[in-house]
Amino acid sequence: MEVSTSGLKAQTKRISVVSQNIANAESSGSVPGAQPYRRKVIFLDFAKDRSRGIDIVKVKKVDRDPSAYKVKFDPHHPAANDQGYVLYPNVDRTLEAMDAREAQRSYEANMSMYEISKNMEMRTLDILR
Repeated sequence: MEVSTSGLKAQTKRISVVSQNIANAESSGSVPGAQPYRRKVIFLDFAKDRSRGIDIVKVKKVDRDPSAYKVKFDPHHPAANDQGYVLYPNVDRTLEAMDAREAQRSYEANMSMYEISKNMEMRTLDILR
């Protein structure tokens, strides 16, 4: 059950990061030269819990995506530079939607494994009674 629980925690964090990215996908600076939101990426890692002898999933780190910002021509925007271009976050809504769906499916799989483990433990206790 601990393995499933660690997976649930990791996928919850992943969904949180994707949600932040989607929420800030169209935010820009308010003055020329201001840096907009930079997409966050999450790195998961497998770790050995030696005290319990199991492998678990952990969030290794949440970092910023170094890819280039989107640039749009909008000379009337308050954050437009001298040439009329505005920097927007390097967030691709389609990619974020796919990441969210994948995280949701992984969460559901971990929840199913948790339920199966719990039911097996309950059956074992019933047999021992």
